Amino acid sequence: MYDRIQLKHNLGVNTMRQRYLSVLVENHSGVLSRIAGLFSRRGYNIDSLSVGTTESPNISRMTIGVTCDDKLLEQMMKQLHKLIPVLKVNELNQTNSKMHELAIIKVRAGVKQRREVMDLAEIFKGNVVDVSDATLTVSLLGSQDKIDAAVQQLKTYGIKEMIRTGATGIQRG
Repeated sequence: MYDRIQLKHNLGVNTMRQRYLSVLVENHSGVLSRIAGLFSRRGYNIDSLSVGTTESPNISRMTIGVTCDDKLLEQMMKQLHKLIPVLKVNELNQTNSKMHELAIIKVRAGVKQRREVMDLAEIFKGNVVDVSDATLTVSLLGSQDKIDAAVQQLKTYGIKEMIRTGATGIQRG
């Protein structure tokens, strides 16, 4: 007899996983609110959101992180395409895009730990952006896995504050 996981797999049901949408939109007020409203009305949860202007000042790119299966992703993309300010929607994945996340982390580091934290930041290709008597602030840029690994290592010193942007990305080629 099949267990539930095997049955779902055999029926073609996809498992939920982290996905990223790249959405090109007209750059004017209210667009972010309309897209967030669409997700809210439909009961879709946004895990991360990054928005910025593109090479054209009239167009912004939104990178939206969601946890969903293939069917729900397709539904989200169709709903986004219906909105007037949306120009283009693509899924970003490891094979067709380059993704990065930014993290700024303030770590407890007295005089004795300072060198260790600086060395650790260097291993992860990060930069020390601020130093005080009791803390060091590190800026890191890279994949979610790289940021997660750096955070794990920095926890041993005591993270005082941290901010992460969520992923943003662009298609290759």
